[in-house]
Amino acid sequence: MNERLEDMQHSLESSLLDKDSYKQLVKDEQKREKAEAKARRKALKKGEAADKAQRRVFVLDFDGDIAASEVDPLREEISAILTVATPDDEVVLRLESAGGLVHAYGLAASQLERIRSHSIPLTVCVDKVAASGGYMMACLADRLLAAPFAVLGSIGVVAQLPNFHKLLKKHDIEFEVLTAGEFKRTLTMFGENTDKGREKFIEELEDTHELFKGFVSSYRPQVDIDKVATGEIWFGKRALDEKLIDEVSTSDDYLMQASRDADVFCVRYEVKKSLQERLSDFTVSAGDRLMVRWWNRLYRSRLLSR
Repeated sequence: MNERLEDMQHSLESSLLDKDSYKQLVKDEQKREKAEAKARRKALKKGEAADKAQRRVFVLDFDGDIAASEVDPLREEISAILTVATPDDEVVLRLESAGGLVHAYGLAASQLERIRSHSIPLTVCVDKVAASGGYMMACLADRLLAAPFAVLGSIGVVAQLPNFHKLLKKHDIEFEVLTAGEFKRTLTMFGENTDKGREKFIEELEDTHELFKGFVSSYRPQVDIDKVATGEIWFGKRALDEKLIDEVSTSDDYLMQASRDADVFCVRYEVKKSLQERLSDFTVSAGDRLMVRWWNRLYRSRLLSR
C-alpha cells in the first residue's frame, strides 16, 4: 500500500509541478532512498538489522453476508500472517457486516481471537456497518475505529419464520412432525405451534442474547452492556459516546497515517482458477455488460419515442 500511495503522490506532483521542479524532486527522493539503503547494508553487516526492522501493518478485508461466507479466506489469511507477524507488528481489519447466523459469526470472531492470543495488536476499522454478528467481530479489537456515520451495535438476537398450519388445515392437509426429545422441535413452519414450544424458543433466544452480551462485555468492559444491548444501532459519533468504539475515523485516514512509519501490506487469500474458469467468468461478465448496454439503449429509445 505504501507504493500505491507513493504512485498517487507522484502522479499528482508531476502534474502540479513544473518540469524542472519535478525532476529535482525525483532526484532528491532517489538520493534519500540510496542513503537509506546504504544505512541498511551497514546495519546488516554489524548485525543490527533486527533492531532496525520497519514495523509492518497487515490489512485484511471482511465483507460479511448472512452466512459469514468470507470466514474461509479469513482463516487462511490469518494463518499466513501468524507465521511471520510479531507483537511489534499490527493487523488491521476493514470490516463491513450487518450480521447473520450466530455460529458463523462466532467462528469469524474466533479467528480474530487467534490474533489477540499471539499478542499482535488488532485494529478494526468500520466504514459503513458492523452490526449484530458484525459487532461481535468488531468488539475483539484492541482499537476500534468507525466512520462518522457508520452503523454499529444491534446487540440482540432475532428469529422469525412463517407458519402455514392454518392454510394447510383449511385445505384438509395434515402435517406431522415426529421427534424423539421433548424440545427437538419447538416452532415449525407447517405444524401447529404450542405455547410451550414458543416459550422454549424464546428461552433459547434469551440465552443466546445473554451469551452475546457476555462476549461483548468481556472484550469491551467499558461499555454499559445493559444500556446498549437492546438491539438498537448507533451511528459513529453516537457509538463513541456509548463507548462502543474508541475513535471516529475512516480506514483511509488510519492507513495513510500508518504508512508514514510502517510497511503496509494488503493480504488476500484467493484460490487460483483454471483457464477454463477464468474464461467462463469473463464470458459471464461480458454477457452481463452487453445486456445492460442494450437495456439502457432500449430504455432511452422508448423515452425518446414518447
